Amino acid sequence: MYARMTCIHIKPDRVQAAIDLYKKSVVPDAKTQKGFKGLLLLTDPQTGSGLSITLWTSEKAALATEESRYYQEQLVKFTDLYTLPPSREGYEVSLQVKV
Repeated sequence: MYARMTCIHIKPDRVQAAIDLYKKSVVPDAKTQKGFKGLLLLTDPQTGSGLSITLWTSEKAALATEESRYYQEQLVKFTDLYTLPPSREGYEVSLQVKV
């Protein structure tokens, strides 16, 4: 499994708007992507910092969403909410524990 982590910086007074947009638009769109396995959205409402972590069957599946422009289309939805441009990193999932 592969995880793509996007670091985000949202205007603190717009964090809830970003969460609502993520739920309404990003989540349904992500579910339609081949190889999608799940996601987490982590936010700090005081600073506006956050992480979007999406899980994929493989690095190839995650990279395919960038080649198809899906990933970029999701980032653009938040343009008026960012205080800094988002940054992206990818990781192999070495351990996952579900309860």
